[in-house]
Amino acid sequence: MGQLKFQEMELSSELLRAMEKEGLETLTPVQAETIPAMLEWRDMIAKAPTGTGKTFAFGIPIIEHIDPEESRIQALILAPTRELALQISSELRLLAQFKPGIRIVTVYGGQSMDGQIQELKRHPKIVVATPGRLLDHMGRRTIRLDGVKTVVLDEADRMVDLGFYKDVTKILDRLGNRKNMGLFSATISREVMDISWIYQRDPVEVTVPEDVDNKPDIRQVSVKTTESGKVEALVYLMNTENYQRAMVFCNTKHKVIRLTNWLNDKGLAADCIHGDVRQSIREKVLKSFRKGNLKLLIATDVAARGIDVDDVDAVFNYDLPLENEYYVHRIGRTGRAKKHGTAYAFTTNLGDEIRLEEIAKSTKAEIHKLEIPSR
Repeated sequence: MGQLKFQEMELSSELLRAMEKEGLETLTPVQAETIPAMLEWRDMIAKAPTGTGKTFAFGIPIIEHIDPEESRIQALILAPTRELALQISSELRLLAQFKPGIRIVTVYGGQSMDGQIQELKRHPKIVVATPGRLLDHMGRRTIRLDGVKTVVLDEADRMVDLGFYKDVTKILDRLGNRKNMGLFSATISREVMDISWIYQRDPVEVTVPEDVDNKPDIRQVSVKTTESGKVEALVYLMNTENYQRAMVFCNTKHKVIRLTNWLNDKGLAADCIHGDVRQSIREKVLKSFRKGNLKLLIATDVAARGIDVDDVDAVFNYDLPLENEYYVHRIGRTGRAKKHGTAYAFTTNLGDEIRLEEIAKSTKAEIHKLEIPSR
């Protein structure tokens, strides 16, 4: 099924031209199962790993359904973070590049309301939004959603993790004229299933397992050390492995700040993001990290949601995550785009070792032990 070609589908010539221009010929499994169903206005619940082509899976039917003569917003896509919202908009614009009249607007927090209001006045056909900022616009009546036919929740599990469950249901309650709804997620939690039960009708269910083609190439390693020895271990691994870019995860913002200062004192270019970092500063830090000016980005789990950086050589679990899901999200930052990556987990006591065994068991991971020479 996954070898179906775009040219074999009943898609518009403009959309096929866009796919051809981007050198895309073959559908991924999630696209092959999702696109025909959504073209028929079916509700959809898709569980698929990151990097399997989910945006095109819902983007193609949305673009094909847009009526350029209709002035109202016809499709709404909700994303948990600003970074993901911008990424989705960029991919939708690529799909719509040869279709005149399909305006796409991105609405997210940390950006001027006035600028977004001006954009919304220009009759967009598709809005990609984070839930909080969309509710702000709805409260101010600067956005009308009565023409929305399709709504998509992308990375629905993250949306729930970040505390957006109530915001999402408030928004869905206001979309009385919608024809279909897509739920896309790497994992399907109980809350995501609740959303499906309440708001979907007889959804088509798609599960795409990780396989050799879409499974990231990540070597997972545990490093036994002491709490005070973690910094030295991190510096040692960065230097001996000659990593150019790595992400480090801590469980609290105070630890993130302290570690960043310690690493800078040791001559490593590091910066951090956590819940209290302003959007403008966060953007500056991410830009610097993407450009390669920073070797290390230190973050809490919540602050790191939605960050999209493809070229991370290694991920360090400086603190073991509190949830097994967080471990999967953390290490998924490396080993992307068919490159090899390494994920390290520091353990300091028996409790940590038992915790890591639990993580390994629940995520079906093989974690190798690594001895660092004592200094």
